[in-house]
Amino acid sequence: MTHLPATIDNIEHLDELLSRPTPQVLSALKQTEGDLILLGIAGKMGPTLARMILRSDEESGTSRRIIGVSRFSDESSRQPLEDLGIETLKGDLLDAEFINSLPDVPHVIYMAGMKFGATGNESLTWAMNTYLPALVCNKYRNSRITAFSTGNVYGLVNASGQGSVETDKPDPVGEYAMSCLGRERMFEHFSRTLNIPMTIVRLNYAVECRYGVLVDLALQVYQEKTIDVSMGYVNVIWQGDANAMTLCSLPDATSPPNYLNVAGPQILSVREICKRFGILFGKPPQFCGTEAEDALINNGEYGHGHYSVPLVDVDQLMNWIADWIKNDRPLLGKPTHFESRSGKF
Repeated sequence: MTHLPATIDNIEHLDELLSRPTPQVLSALKQTEGDLILLGIAGKMGPTLARMILRSDEESGTSRRIIGVSRFSDESSRQPLEDLGIETLKGDLLDAEFINSLPDVPHVIYMAGMKFGATGNESLTWAMNTYLPALVCNKYRNSRITAFSTGNVYGLVNASGQGSVETDKPDPVGEYAMSCLGRERMFEHFSRTLNIPMTIVRLNYAVECRYGVLVDLALQVYQEKTIDVSMGYVNVIWQGDANAMTLCSLPDATSPPNYLNVAGPQILSVREICKRFGILFGKPPQFCGTEAEDALINNGEYGHGHYSVPLVDVDQLMNWIADWIKNDRPLLGKPTHFESRSGKF
Protein backbone atom coordinates (compact mmCIF):
# COMPACT_ATOMS: atom_id res chain seq x y z
CA MET A 1 0.00 0.00 0.00
CA THR A 2 1.54 3.30 -1.07
CA HIS A 3 1.04 6.80 0.31
CA LEU A 4 -0.09 5.84 3.80
CA PRO A 5 -1.69 8.82 5.53
CA ALA A 6 -0.53 10.10 8.90
CA THR A 7 -4.09 9.89 10.21
CA ILE A 8 -7.40 8.33 9.16
CA ASP A 9 -10.03 11.05 9.31
CA ASN A 10 -13.39 9.28 9.04
CA ILE A 11 -15.12 5.97 8.26
CA GLU A 12 -15.13 6.63 4.52
CA HIS A 13 -11.36 7.15 4.58
CA LEU A 14 -10.92 4.02 6.71
CA ASP A 15 -13.03 1.85 4.40
CA GLU A 16 -11.12 3.11 1.37
CA LEU A 17 -7.82 2.03 2.93
CA LEU A 18 -9.20 -1.32 4.13
CA SER A 19 -10.44 -2.19 0.63
CA ARG A 20 -7.53 -0.89 -1.46
CA PRO A 21 -6.32 -3.81 -3.63
CA THR A 22 -2.65 -4.62 -4.08
CA PRO A 23 -1.07 -5.70 -7.38
CA GLN A 24 -0.98 -9.25 -6.01
CA VAL A 25 -4.74 -9.13 -5.34
CA LEU A 26 -5.38 -7.89 -8.88
CA SER A 27 -3.35 -10.80 -10.25
CA ALA A 28 -5.07 -13.40 -8.05
CA LEU A 29 -8.56 -12.21 -8.97
CA LYS A 30 -7.72 -12.22 -12.67
CA GLN A 31 -6.97 -15.92 -12.21
CA THR A 32 -10.26 -16.40 -10.34
CA GLU A 33 -12.81 -16.11 -13.12
CA GLY A 34 -16.53 -16.18 -12.53
CA ASP A 35 -19.12 -15.07 -10.01
CA LEU A 36 -18.40 -15.08 -6.29
CA ILE A 37 -20.55 -15.39 -3.17
CA LEU A 38 -19.61 -14.34 0.37
CA LEU A 39 -21.50 -16.22 3.08
CA GLY A 40 -21.70 -14.21 6.30
CA ILE A 41 -20.76 -10.93 4.63
CA ALA A 42 -22.16 -8.65 7.36
CA GLY A 43 -19.41 -9.38 9.89
CA LYS A 44 -16.45 -7.15 10.66
CA MET A 45 -14.35 -8.13 7.63
CA GLY A 46 -16.96 -8.99 5.02
CA PRO A 47 -17.90 -5.54 3.68
CA THR A 48 -14.33 -4.37 3.04
CA LEU A 49 -13.31 -7.76 1.63
CA ALA A 50 -16.20 -7.59 -0.85
CA ARG A 51 -15.34 -4.01 -1.72
CA MET A 52 -11.71 -5.01 -2.39
CA ILE A 53 -12.97 -7.61 -4.88
CA LEU A 54 -15.21 -5.01 -6.51
CA ARG A 55 -12.42 -2.45 -6.77
CA SER A 56 -10.05 -5.06 -8.22
CA ASP A 57 -12.60 -6.01 -10.86
CA GLU A 58 -13.20 -2.36 -11.74
CA GLU A 59 -9.47 -1.72 -12.09
CA SER A 60 -8.87 -4.79 -14.26
CA GLY A 61 -12.06 -4.46 -16.33
CA THR A 62 -13.50 -7.74 -15.02
CA SER A 63 -17.25 -8.25 -14.93
CA ARG A 64 -18.75 -10.66 -12.37
CA ARG A 65 -21.55 -10.93 -9.86
CA ILE A 66 -20.47 -10.39 -6.27
CA ILE A 67 -23.16 -11.66 -3.91
CA GLY A 68 -23.26 -11.17 -0.15
CA VAL A 69 -25.39 -13.37 2.10
CA SER A 70 -26.28 -12.70 5.73
CA ARG A 71 -29.14 -12.51 8.18
CA PHE A 72 -28.63 -8.73 8.05
CA SER A 73 -30.09 -8.39 11.53
CA ASP A 74 -28.89 -4.79 11.27
CA GLU A 75 -30.53 -3.62 8.04
CA SER A 76 -28.28 -0.55 7.95
CA SER A 77 -25.37 -2.83 7.01
CA ARG A 78 -27.12 -4.00 3.84
CA GLN A 79 -27.77 -0.81 1.89
CA PRO A 80 -24.13 0.33 1.66
CA LEU A 81 -23.28 -2.97 -0.04
CA GLU A 82 -26.14 -2.58 -2.49
CA ASP A 83 -25.06 0.99 -3.20
CA LEU A 84 -21.63 -0.29 -4.22
CA GLY A 85 -23.14 -2.81 -6.64
CA ILE A 86 -22.83 -5.89 -4.44
CA GLU A 87 -25.95 -8.03 -4.56
CA THR A 88 -27.35 -9.04 -1.18
CA LEU A 89 -29.49 -11.95 -0.08
CA LYS A 90 -31.04 -12.12 3.39
CA GLY A 91 -31.71 -15.39 5.17
CA ASP A 92 -30.81 -17.90 7.85
CA LEU A 93 -27.77 -19.91 6.81
CA LEU A 94 -28.81 -22.76 9.12
CA ASP A 95 -31.95 -23.20 6.99
CA ALA A 96 -31.09 -25.94 4.48
CA GLU A 97 -33.82 -24.77 2.10
CA PHE A 98 -32.36 -21.26 2.08
CA ILE A 99 -28.87 -22.61 1.43
CA ASN A 100 -30.14 -24.68 -1.48
CA SER A 101 -31.93 -21.65 -2.93
CA LEU A 102 -28.71 -19.66 -3.24
CA PRO A 103 -27.32 -19.09 -6.74
CA ASP A 104 -24.74 -21.51 -8.08
CA VAL A 105 -21.36 -19.79 -8.43
CA PRO A 106 -17.81 -21.05 -9.05
CA HIS A 107 -16.29 -19.29 -6.01
CA VAL A 108 -17.39 -19.22 -2.36
CA ILE A 109 -15.88 -17.24 0.51
CA TYR A 110 -17.21 -18.64 3.76
CA MET A 111 -17.15 -16.14 6.66
CA ALA A 112 -20.00 -17.43 8.82
CA GLY A 113 -19.45 -18.60 12.38
CA MET A 114 -20.21 -18.01 16.04
CA LYS A 115 -17.76 -16.94 18.73
CA PHE A 116 -19.13 -14.38 21.16
CA GLY A 117 -21.92 -15.79 23.25
CA ALA A 118 -20.64 -19.30 22.69
CA THR A 119 -20.44 -19.97 26.42
CA GLY A 120 -23.96 -20.83 27.53
CA ASN A 121 -25.11 -21.40 23.95
CA GLU A 122 -22.90 -24.29 23.02
CA SER A 123 -25.38 -26.14 20.84
CA LEU A 124 -25.89 -23.16 18.51
CA THR A 125 -22.13 -22.63 18.43
CA TRP A 126 -21.57 -26.19 17.23
CA ALA A 127 -24.45 -25.94 14.75
CA MET A 128 -23.01 -22.76 13.21
CA ASN A 129 -19.42 -23.92 13.26
CA THR A 130 -19.74 -27.59 12.26
CA TYR A 131 -23.20 -28.35 10.83
CA LEU A 132 -23.35 -25.32 8.52
CA PRO A 133 -20.12 -26.20 6.68
CA ALA A 134 -21.66 -29.54 5.70
CA LEU A 135 -24.71 -27.77 4.23
CA VAL A 136 -22.47 -25.39 2.31
CA CYS A 137 -20.24 -28.15 0.95
CA ASN A 138 -23.19 -30.14 -0.32
CA LYS A 139 -24.64 -27.05 -2.00
CA TYR A 140 -21.33 -25.91 -3.48
CA ARG A 141 -19.75 -29.26 -4.30
CA ASN A 142 -18.85 -27.97 -7.76
CA SER A 143 -17.28 -24.73 -6.55
CA ARG A 144 -14.00 -23.60 -5.00
CA ILE A 145 -14.29 -22.61 -1.33
CA THR A 146 -12.18 -20.31 0.83
CA ALA A 147 -13.27 -20.77 4.45
CA PHE A 148 -12.34 -18.59 7.41
CA SER A 149 -11.19 -20.32 10.56
CA THR A 150 -9.13 -19.14 13.52
CA GLY A 151 -5.69 -19.56 15.02
CA ASN A 152 -7.49 -20.60 18.22
CA VAL A 153 -7.49 -24.16 16.86
CA TYR A 154 -3.75 -24.38 17.63
CA GLY A 155 -4.12 -23.64 21.32
CA LEU A 156 -1.54 -21.96 23.53
CA VAL A 157 2.12 -22.13 22.46
CA ASN A 158 5.34 -20.92 24.05
CA ALA A 159 5.70 -17.18 23.48
CA SER A 160 9.48 -17.45 23.18
CA GLY A 161 9.08 -19.43 19.94
CA GLN A 162 7.95 -18.39 16.48
CA GLY A 163 4.24 -19.16 16.84
CA SER A 164 2.08 -21.90 15.35
CA VAL A 165 2.68 -22.85 11.72
CA GLU A 166 0.21 -24.42 9.31
CA THR A 167 1.60 -27.94 9.75
CA ASP A 168 1.32 -27.92 13.57
CA LYS A 169 -1.15 -30.30 15.17
CA PRO A 170 -4.26 -28.50 16.50
CA ASP A 171 -4.77 -28.42 20.26
CA PRO A 172 -7.87 -26.28 20.86
CA VAL A 173 -8.80 -24.90 24.30
CA GLY A 174 -12.50 -24.55 25.10
CA GLU A 175 -15.69 -25.36 23.20
CA TYR A 176 -15.45 -22.43 20.79
CA ALA A 177 -12.01 -23.47 19.57
CA MET A 178 -13.05 -27.14 19.51
CA SER A 179 -16.08 -26.30 17.38
CA CYS A 180 -13.81 -24.34 15.02
CA LEU A 181 -11.62 -27.39 14.62
CA GLY A 182 -14.86 -29.26 13.94
CA ARG A 183 -15.61 -26.73 11.20
CA GLU A 184 -12.22 -27.39 9.65
CA ARG A 185 -12.73 -31.15 9.84
CA MET A 186 -16.10 -30.88 8.07
CA PHE A 187 -14.57 -28.81 5.28
CA GLU A 188 -11.65 -31.22 5.01
CA HIS A 189 -13.98 -34.23 4.86
CA PHE A 190 -16.04 -32.83 2.01
CA SER A 191 -12.99 -31.49 0.22
CA ARG A 192 -11.59 -35.02 0.20
CA THR A 193 -14.80 -36.93 -0.57
CA LEU A 194 -16.26 -34.48 -3.11
CA ASN A 195 -12.92 -33.24 -4.46
CA ILE A 196 -13.72 -29.60 -3.63
CA PRO A 197 -10.68 -27.28 -3.90
CA MET A 198 -10.39 -25.30 -0.66
CA THR A 199 -8.27 -22.90 1.33
CA ILE A 200 -8.83 -22.73 5.09
CA VAL A 201 -7.74 -19.37 6.52
CA ARG A 202 -6.62 -19.38 10.16
CA LEU A 203 -6.85 -15.75 11.24
CA ASN A 204 -5.35 -14.12 14.38
CA TYR A 205 -5.98 -11.16 14.77
CA ALA A 206 -7.30 -8.63 12.25
CA VAL A 207 -7.38 -5.03 13.50
CA GLU A 208 -8.48 -1.62 12.27
CA CYS A 209 -9.37 1.66 13.96
CA ARG A 210 -12.81 0.63 15.26
CA TYR A 211 -12.08 -2.79 16.75
CA GLY A 212 -9.42 -5.38 17.42
CA VAL A 213 -6.83 -6.26 20.02
CA LEU A 214 -4.97 -2.96 19.65
CA VAL A 215 -8.20 -0.99 20.08
CA ASP A 216 -9.06 -3.02 23.20
CA LEU A 217 -5.68 -2.25 24.75
CA ALA A 218 -5.67 1.39 23.64
CA LEU A 219 -9.05 1.98 25.26
CA GLN A 220 -7.88 0.49 28.54
CA VAL A 221 -4.90 2.82 28.55
CA TYR A 222 -6.95 5.85 27.48
CA GLN A 223 -9.62 5.16 30.12
CA GLU A 224 -6.88 4.60 32.72
CA LYS A 225 -7.99 1.06 33.54
CA THR A 226 -5.69 -1.54 35.07
CA ILE A 227 -4.55 -3.95 32.37
CA ASP A 228 -4.16 -7.68 33.06
CA VAL A 229 -1.09 -8.95 31.22
CA SER A 230 -1.60 -12.66 31.93
CA MET A 231 -2.14 -13.19 28.19
CA GLY A 232 1.05 -11.33 27.60
CA TYR A 233 1.76 -11.78 23.91
CA VAL A 234 -0.16 -11.45 20.66
CA ASN A 235 0.25 -10.87 16.96
CA VAL A 236 -1.99 -8.65 14.87
CA ILE A 237 -2.49 -7.75 11.22
CA TRP A 238 -4.10 -4.73 9.57
CA GLN A 239 -7.48 -5.84 8.28
CA GLY A 240 -6.69 -4.53 4.80
CA ASP A 241 -3.63 -6.79 4.72
CA ALA A 242 -5.74 -9.71 5.98
CA ASN A 243 -8.24 -9.05 3.17
CA ALA A 244 -5.44 -8.96 0.63
CA MET A 245 -3.78 -12.16 1.86
CA THR A 246 -7.12 -13.99 1.78
CA LEU A 247 -7.87 -12.92 -1.79
CA CYS A 248 -4.34 -13.74 -2.94
CA SER A 249 -4.89 -17.30 -1.72
CA LEU A 250 -7.98 -17.92 -3.89
CA PRO A 251 -6.11 -19.51 -6.82
CA ASP A 252 -4.22 -21.79 -4.43
CA ALA A 253 -7.22 -23.80 -3.24
CA THR A 254 -6.58 -27.55 -3.29
CA SER A 255 -8.13 -30.86 -2.35
CA PRO A 256 -7.36 -31.79 0.41
CA PRO A 257 -7.46 -28.20 1.67
CA ASN A 258 -4.65 -25.69 1.61
CA TYR A 259 -4.18 -24.17 5.10
CA LEU A 260 -3.07 -20.57 5.48
CA ASN A 261 -2.22 -18.57 8.60
CA VAL A 262 -3.19 -14.92 8.26
CA ALA A 263 -1.30 -13.10 10.99
CA GLY A 264 1.14 -10.29 11.63
CA PRO A 265 4.91 -10.75 11.39
CA GLN A 266 5.83 -9.96 15.00
CA ILE A 267 5.11 -11.46 18.40
CA LEU A 268 4.10 -8.39 20.39
CA SER A 269 4.29 -7.84 24.12
CA VAL A 270 0.97 -6.63 25.55
CA ARG A 271 2.89 -4.67 28.18
CA GLU A 272 5.03 -2.90 25.58
CA ILE A 273 2.00 -2.14 23.38
CA CYS A 274 0.32 -0.46 26.34
CA LYS A 275 3.44 1.50 27.22
CA ARG A 276 3.52 2.81 23.65
CA PHE A 277 -0.14 3.82 23.84
CA GLY A 278 0.65 5.44 27.19
CA ILE A 279 3.17 7.69 25.43
CA LEU A 280 0.73 8.49 22.61
CA PHE A 281 -2.04 9.38 25.08
CA GLY A 282 0.15 10.92 27.77
CA LYS A 283 -1.28 8.43 30.27
CA PRO A 284 1.14 5.89 31.77
CA PRO A 285 -0.62 2.48 31.91
CA GLN A 286 -1.26 0.48 35.07
CA PHE A 287 -0.78 -3.29 35.02
CA CYS A 288 -1.75 -6.34 37.05
CA GLY A 289 -0.86 -10.01 36.72
CA THR A 290 2.22 -11.65 35.28
CA GLU A 291 2.79 -12.75 31.70
CA ALA A 292 2.23 -16.47 31.19
CA GLU A 293 4.88 -18.27 29.18
CA ASP A 294 2.36 -19.25 26.50
CA ALA A 295 -0.19 -17.45 24.34
CA LEU A 296 -2.29 -17.78 21.19
CA ILE A 297 0.24 -16.88 18.51
CA ASN A 298 0.13 -17.59 14.77
CA ASN A 299 3.15 -17.62 12.49
CA GLY A 300 2.15 -15.92 9.21
CA GLU A 301 5.56 -16.17 7.53
CA TYR A 302 4.40 -18.54 4.79
CA GLY A 303 1.69 -16.17 3.60
CA HIS A 304 3.91 -13.10 3.89
CA GLY A 305 6.47 -14.65 1.57
CA HIS A 306 3.94 -15.79 -0.99
CA TYR A 307 1.61 -12.78 -1.08
CA SER A 308 3.84 -9.77 -0.29
CA VAL A 309 1.99 -8.66 2.83
CA PRO A 310 1.67 -7.11 5.34
CA LEU A 311 2.14 -3.55 4.11
CA VAL A 312 1.03 -1.69 7.26
CA ASP A 313 3.30 -2.10 10.29
CA VAL A 314 2.35 -2.06 13.96
CA ASP A 315 3.73 1.42 14.66
CA GLN A 316 1.53 2.85 11.91
CA LEU A 317 -1.47 0.97 13.25
CA MET A 318 -0.94 2.23 16.78
CA ASN A 319 -0.57 5.82 15.62
CA TRP A 320 -3.79 5.58 13.59
CA ILE A 321 -5.71 3.99 16.47
CA ALA A 322 -4.49 6.47 19.08
CA ASP A 323 -5.46 9.40 16.88
CA TRP A 324 -8.85 7.79 16.14
CA ILE A 325 -9.62 7.33 19.84
CA LYS A 326 -8.34 10.77 20.89
CA ASN A 327 -10.67 12.34 18.33
CA ASP A 328 -13.66 10.33 19.60
CA ARG A 329 -14.36 8.69 16.27
CA PRO A 330 -16.85 5.77 16.08
CA LEU A 331 -16.01 2.35 17.54
CA LEU A 332 -17.81 -0.95 17.00
CA GLY A 333 -18.02 -1.66 20.72
CA LYS A 334 -17.13 -5.33 20.22
CA PRO A 335 -14.23 -6.36 22.47
CA THR A 336 -12.20 -9.30 21.17
CA HIS A 337 -11.70 -10.98 24.59
CA PHE A 338 -8.31 -12.05 23.25
CA GLU A 339 -7.11 -12.17 26.87
CA SER A 340 -9.24 -15.25 27.62
CA ARG A 341 -6.95 -18.15 28.54
CA SER A 342 -9.83 -20.54 29.26
CA GLY A 343 -11.24 -20.49 25.73
CA LYS A 344 -14.58 -19.12 26.97
CA PHE A 345 -16.15 -16.35 24.90
